[in-house]
Amino acid sequence: MFASQDLLALSLSFKLAAVSTIILILLGTPLAWWLANTKSKIKIAIEAAIALPLVLPPTVLGFYLLLAFSTHSAIGGAFQHLGLPSLAFSFSGLVIGSIVYSLPFVVQPLQNAFSQLDKRALECAACLRASPVDTFFSVVIPICKGAFITAAVLGFAHTLGEFGIVLMIGGNIPGETQVASIAIYEHVEALDYSAAHVLSLSLLALSFLLLLLVFFVNRRWTITR
Repeated sequence: MFASQDLLALSLSFKLAAVSTIILILLGTPLAWWLANTKSKIKIAIEAAIALPLVLPPTVLGFYLLLAFSTHSAIGGAFQHLGLPSLAFSFSGLVIGSIVYSLPFVVQPLQNAFSQLDKRALECAACLRASPVDTFFSVVIPICKGAFITAAVLGFAHTLGEFGIVLMIGGNIPGETQVASIAIYEHVEALDYSAAHVLSLSLLALSFLLLLLVFFVNRRWTITR
């Protein structure tokens, strides 16, 4: 059974993953649309920057974000000047770190779907005098719904399993920044393997189910196209 602190860590992990995924979809959709349609010379540089978390150790990202959140930096200093709470060792800081770390898992599936979109559907909508916003919501989103589901599931699952970046930014504060992955590490350090097993198996089962959903959606979307 779960200990109360482990349940708190799990609920915090779900909250972090849910909040981060919503923000990632809101930010990643226009970014992916721009990348899929732009001919700008800086496109390659932006794509490389977005994909950087795929190859960069999470602790490196966490370290530089922690420096950016400190009161000696421009960002941390601005927060202090405005009387806002510090982003370091806070849930808000974890959300920002999660967004940066999981961004490629949301942007890339959406960009691929937007790039393969049949432009004739957009032209038909334009002929019917639909505005760009109407076209996006009535044509693009229904056609690319599989990509949106994939992006949301991957973003959620990737955030759920984070360790290095959340440890660097948030530390290990129970009820505030201690997520499930950090709780597992703490149990292992304390040689409490039974508690570590319970949390690990829970995350393993959930991650497997989420990946099954991604493969199911991708297969169905491929068949229906």
